[in-house]
Amino acid sequence: MARRSETGGRLDDAARAGWLYYVAGRTQDEIATAMGISRQSAQRLVSLAVAERLIKVRLDHPIAECLELGQMLKQRFDLRHVDVVPTDPASTSTTVGIAEAGAAEIERWLKRPEPIVLAVGTGRTLKAAIDQLPKMECPQHRIMSLTGNIGPDGSAAYYNVIFSMADAVKARHFPMPLPVLVSSAEERDLLHRQSLVQTTLQLGRQADVAFVGIGELGPDAPLCEDGFLARDEMERLMGEGAAGEICGWMFDRAGTLLAGSINERVASAPLPSRDKATVIGLAKGPRKHLAILAALKGRLINGLITDEATARYLLSA
Repeated sequence: MARRSETGGRLDDAARAGWLYYVAGRTQDEIATAMGISRQSAQRLVSLAVAERLIKVRLDHPIAECLELGQMLKQRFDLRHVDVVPTDPASTSTTVGIAEAGAAEIERWLKRPEPIVLAVGTGRTLKAAIDQLPKMECPQHRIMSLTGNIGPDGSAAYYNVIFSMADAVKARHFPMPLPVLVSSAEERDLLHRQSLVQTTLQLGRQADVAFVGIGELGPDAPLCEDGFLARDEMERLMGEGAAGEICGWMFDRAGTLLAGSINERVASAPLPSRDKATVIGLAKGPRKHLAILAALKGRLINGLITDEATARYLLSA
């Protein structure tokens, strides 16, 4: 027991020395003086912090333009959280940059000592963010999926992230054992009355924070590519004014959820209340501009992680 305590104490010292060196910008001589140890001991503790992976390197340069864009977005759309990352003009990726920023924000929430309910949606961007998470021990938290984890053919939905998250984060996870879309409103209501599903739905109403992807519409949209919607049905919905989707919930250009058959068939949990929860959308790129703007207009989200090119579009639209 003493051995474990000594190890923990040494890691505590290493964490303190690492923080002083990498965050506070202290020299090793200054660390030695502050901690009452020799310069050699301070050097060893800083090295131990790196060896034990207590130190993670992230580019955190205060790029004035991104910070200014983020502040303007926050004021323009009354947002709780905004993170704007630089745009790489040469990249065709729809996830690079915002996936890393999303992982950092998810990690910050999971490091909270007080218990929280964290909700996750689905999609390629969100999965890319989850894949960036380190191994974490968070037994005090509960993590729930807002969307179903079953594909239209009964197979596991590839971009449902709850199981990927369970590999990295030790916490209680609550999947939604349903498809994203069902055949009718009656079937949805029947499935939602099941006790296992009721537990997850109740957690969704209690969520403190949610991380969701924002989906564009069109024949190449994820809902079509993943087999949930036929292309002719997608064209009909767009003709009716649909502009984007979050967790399967379709909304128009004003960010108002569509009335009618499509949203009556969505088996996902309702988005958490934006008055109570922080609902952060992760999205960037021209294909998603219209959907992101609509989601912001309708206050379907009150947080955003995007890139500077998309931020400029949102501010000029």
